[in-house]
Amino acid sequence: MRVNIYQATGLKKLAALVYIVFRSIWALIPMLFFVYACSNNEEEYILIDESLAFEVPSNFPEPHYDFVANPPTKYGFELGKRLFYDGKLSSNGFISCGFCHEQRFAFTHHGHQFSHGIDDLEGTRNAPAVQNMAFQKEFAWDGATSHLDLFPIIPITNEVEMGETVSNVVSKLREDDEYQKLFAEAFDEGEVNNEYFFKALSQFMVMMVSSNSTYDKYVRGEEGGEFTETEEYGYELFQQKCASCHTSDLFTDDAFRNNGLPPYPGINDIGRAEVTGSTADNYKFKVPSLRNVAITAPYMHDGRFGSLASVLNFYDTGVQDSETLDPILKQNNRLGIDLSEAEKQALIAFLNTLTDETFINDERFAEY
Repeated sequence: MRVNIYQATGLKKLAALVYIVFRSIWALIPMLFFVYACSNNEEEYILIDESLAFEVPSNFPEPHYDFVANPPTKYGFELGKRLFYDGKLSSNGFISCGFCHEQRFAFTHHGHQFSHGIDDLEGTRNAPAVQNMAFQKEFAWDGATSHLDLFPIIPITNEVEMGETVSNVVSKLREDDEYQKLFAEAFDEGEVNNEYFFKALSQFMVMMVSSNSTYDKYVRGEEGGEFTETEEYGYELFQQKCASCHTSDLFTDDAFRNNGLPPYPGINDIGRAEVTGSTADNYKFKVPSLRNVAITAPYMHDGRFGSLASVLNFYDTGVQDSETLDPILKQNNRLGIDLSEAEKQALIAFLNTLTDETFINDERFAEY
């Protein structure tokens, strides 16, 4: 059989063309798969949360918070931050955690003797600082809770602070499409519920560590940690006369003590006894940390003192005796702490070294 050479040539060309096209497509398949896989991986990466490392400062004790039960993550932290500054947590939609806890004043309500809440109502206690929460054993002036996750319940349900219920808050969050997305990103199950609401707030608060004051740099031997002669003298005095209660580099022993303050006029706040029901705890309040103390006025559980000088004057000559007065303030046949004017000034100079500019300017914790 004879075959036309031109026909044969045409068939060969067609076969060659088909072969080339087939090879080209086959070569593209891995590339297309790679692009698809990268695209899918990118989507998965966006949904995978990133763990946040909690670093314990070298001069700090070990934290008390259970990081295994609630490990901080990027999305959990961001959700907690948003909740911290959201007025939805209050009944009038205006009072947020950040309303009474301002970063520039170490998360206290600077200048306000008592905490202010909904409808301009006023509480009976001063808003404490929110800092180094992971290292604390109990929370609030009377230690009403021993778990940070439960701490927000106190201001949320207080009728003169946020005046709301937890169930109402969570309902409002469930109705918010943005919050539904944020909860889904932050937690595996993604449900907007009480547990994840509290855990998110804790993830934000545990990361709020204040550990970079001049004092910290001094004890760690870092640059910027030089004391003046007066500050050095104040530190020595502090160790002699104040460190029995304001222990460790947290500057608190986390205990409840009666420091000799007479009851505030018109407010008979019995402190720790409201929680324990024991008269042995009458007028005992949690020893506050002195970190950032120079910028957190007013002082004491009822904010009665507007300056550090007033506080030291009280401990020198104003302590009142009672059945539950702490024994530390009843020594050497006198009440209080014997302080000369020069010693008071030196102590104030030292206390100023506890201000942490890094902390109060840290953009991670800022509302805007």
